[in-house]
Amino acid sequence: MKNFRRGTAIIAASALAGITLAACGQSKDDGGDSGSGIVVGTTDKVVSIDPAGSYDNGSLNVQTQVYQYLLNFPAGSTELTPDAAEKCDFDTEDPTKYVCTMKDGLKFANGNELTASDVVFSYTRIGKINDPNGPASLLGAMKSVEATDDKTVTFTLNAANDQTFPQVLVTSAGPIVDEETYPADKVLDDDAAVKANGFSGPYTISKYSKNQLAEFKANPDYDGTYGKAQTKTVTMKYEAKPENLKLDIQNKDVDVAYRSLTPTDIADLEKEDGLTVHNGPGGELRYITFNLKTMPGDDPEQKLAIRKAMASSVDRAELASQVYKDTFTPAYSMVPDGQVGATESFKDAYGETADKAAAKKFLDDAGVKTPVTIKLQYNPDHYGSSSAEEYAAVKRQLEATDLFKVDLQSTEWVTYSEEYPADAYPVFQLGWFPDFPDADNYLSPFLSPYSKDKSGNFTNSHYNEEGTDFEDKEMSKLLDAERTESDKAAREATLKEIQDRLADQVPYLPLLTGSQVAIATDEIKGVKDTLDPSFKFRFTSLTK
Repeated sequence: MKNFRRGTAIIAASALAGITLAACGQSKDDGGDSGSGIVVGTTDKVVSIDPAGSYDNGSLNVQTQVYQYLLNFPAGSTELTPDAAEKCDFDTEDPTKYVCTMKDGLKFANGNELTASDVVFSYTRIGKINDPNGPASLLGAMKSVEATDDKTVTFTLNAANDQTFPQVLVTSAGPIVDEETYPADKVLDDDAAVKANGFSGPYTISKYSKNQLAEFKANPDYDGTYGKAQTKTVTMKYEAKPENLKLDIQNKDVDVAYRSLTPTDIADLEKEDGLTVHNGPGGELRYITFNLKTMPGDDPEQKLAIRKAMASSVDRAELASQVYKDTFTPAYSMVPDGQVGATESFKDAYGETADKAAAKKFLDDAGVKTPVTIKLQYNPDHYGSSSAEEYAAVKRQLEATDLFKVDLQSTEWVTYSEEYPADAYPVFQLGWFPDFPDADNYLSPFLSPYSKDKSGNFTNSHYNEEGTDFEDKEMSKLLDAERTESDKAAREATLKEIQDRLADQVPYLPLLTGSQVAIATDEIKGVKDTLDPSFKFRFTSLTK
């Protein structure tokens, strides 16, 4: 079964452009404690409000507002903080047990009690349903979960002291749903979820038209990480295209535009009176993936030489400035700068700019005839409209060395997401949005052991495939070591070793990392507070 992570989730629904706010009953003066209500515009689409059926940014944006988690990240912080839980920690006598104690008096907006039983139900149904668009893959570290009483949840893990598991509780797999209203064996459709009102987060959904408009009302009973909502009503307006979203914020038909405007649009909007462009760390990663079976090269040594030569031939700074107007920055590791343990291993190994002489030596030493034909595939719609310009620039950079001839092709996402796991593309574009702000989330999903049933790393690139020449047992040991190492310095040393090893093998070629960008009218406060590495856009931070 194919894993759809946030970086690769299919966006199944489309919005109806041009719909007015009146259709949702929202008026500009229907506000809260801070004054008038707030309207947020986006092009991200919702796959499912039910956490069991979604693993994408648009769905997570809704879930962030309406569900509680055991733990969460406060705005502006990556420090895990109790949300529905009072505390969570490893059992000192048996560190394969991770135990959470619930707060007293929790309830869903429909009046049902929220207890440890609901938590167990929420996690077990994700695995049981195992929806292809869902987050079940995030729970690979969890062996079982049980409620020992109404207030205590005990997770049994596959490895002791798994340092990444607490952060999984904050991801798309972490929302707590009401076991009295959500089915155990299937995904609840959006309209039924809204009607059931099994929400316990800072907001509930008062009106909903999927991928058109959603109206959120502050939940007075919420007691968690984010604190009380300062604005009683927030409306999300969905647009089909970035150009429509740009017009919305230019005309101030929305108060905030969040995901996704083009770099050119952002540059234009910076010049508009009454608007502010807010930037924050996001950790979005853009990279090239090599199918180790089908990429060019007569043997593993030649294939590696070609990968190293390509790594020596790209100019990331040019891509960042010329294509993305510096809304992206160069990435010299799969772990973006700013993450604990991040290195610049690719800069150390291949230099900061294109080096034709180094690239030629890699190829000559392996006996590779030049120019090497590279069939390079990219997607024009899922990773933003600038992908065409980005990959035209990559083609130009590679061919400028006279060592490569690039056959550049593009495919729409619906087909692309089916074909690249089926070995159709020898070299291809992918992107990644973090599930949680930890270096492991940029390493394990890509480098974990890969089996013939296609479980393991989600790119299906054949890297670390068991029983083949691509298997790397040492990398697997290093990943296990960093996940279970509680000493910070020792863990960072292992993370560096992993990144250096990755740069030497080049199964992936990191290119760029992007910041989060939101454009708001000058009346809106708090936007900057929520643009942090957790990649959660919190309505509770916004005031007007």
